[in-house]
Amino acid sequence: MTAYDTNNIFAKILRGEMPATKVYEDEVALAFMDIMPRGDGHVLVIPKVPARGILDMPPEALGPYMERVQKVAAAVKAGMGADGLTLQQFNETSGGQVVFHIHFHVLPRWDGVPLKPHTGQMEKPEVLAAHAAKIRAAMG
Repeated sequence: MTAYDTNNIFAKILRGEMPATKVYEDEVALAFMDIMPRGDGHVLVIPKVPARGILDMPPEALGPYMERVQKVAAAVKAGMGADGLTLQQFNETSGGQVVFHIHFHVLPRWDGVPLKPHTGQMEKPEVLAAHAAKIRAAMG
């Protein structure tokens, strides 16, 4: 198994070395807006445990992390007024993973609206902030 890289972008975000538009944070997880969203309200949820993927995650940490994924997903759906959700989690390069810190993509979905292709296009910070505010308000 490949070692965890403490200099990956999400580890840097957790340490406060890189900025992020935060939606939720506690002792277990951090949720923030994806800067290259595939749709309005696209959020990433990462655990504070240093793990590359789901197979590296300590079993005792996985349950509490998934509770946070569920909590954030509910707020994303409600806050964005979505019809549904798509959750994505990729493992290793051949599985589509790009950042090697376990994370879930939470994508709000609306009937008849396809996901945008992943183009590398960065969203305007003010748009991310507006979406984050809606989601935080729905967090309750």
